[in-house]
Amino acid sequence: MDDPRVTLKRLAAEEAVKRVEPGMRIGLGHGSTALEAVRALARRIEAEGLRQIVAVPCSRQTEDEARRLGIPLTNLDDHYELDLTLDGADEVAPNLDVIKGGGGALLREKIVAQASLREIIIVDESKLSPALGTRCPVPVEVLPFAWKLQARFLEGLGARVSLRLLASGAPSETDQGNLILDCDFGPIESPRALAAEMGARAGLIEHGLFLGLVDEVVVAGAAGTRVLTATSQT
Repeated sequence: MDDPRVTLKRLAAEEAVKRVEPGMRIGLGHGSTALEAVRALARRIEAEGLRQIVAVPCSRQTEDEARRLGIPLTNLDDHYELDLTLDGADEVAPNLDVIKGGGGALLREKIVAQASLREIIIVDESKLSPALGTRCPVPVEVLPFAWKLQARFLEGLGARVSLRLLASGAPSETDQGNLILDCDFGPIESPRALAAEMGARAGLIEHGLFLGLVDEVVVAGAAGTRVLTATSQT
């Protein structure tokens, strides 16, 4: 029997994938929810014969699954603008700002999101939050060189910082070979000010605050699925 949260992710993914149309260029995110979207897209392609779909994966894991399922792949050098991206999130604020990077692919996910005309986030209702930082830390990708210096900087901004580790105890590395610092700021009063401070710091490759990038959030819960939009939240 499926975990109830897996079932909710699948329901939300199936709803989100309805937005894919023939000829679209699609971004495919990273993580367990994004993989549900990849599988739902593959089912639609097989059942409906969607034509001329090409996809840009945000991680090696997503690329491997999409390739296994026969989804045609491309890259941002050949298709530098995407029609929409399907991805998950770790936390969603009422204004649709989100935290991403729990799976470690935040850099590629943000590049793909910024190249997309529409960013559609898929979550179960447990990811909804009154303020970013309430439920989860902010992942920050840093160079291995002088990473402890970056940790001290982030602590100076008010975070409790921990280096992300594998089960073996070794540092977790991104697809780019960088490290992840999980930064617990608590509820973040001004995400944009925090993002600006982190963005100006050499050695911080990218942070998991995705601000002003999301157009729709498809939420699955006990009562079914619903869609949140920036307009509906104002």
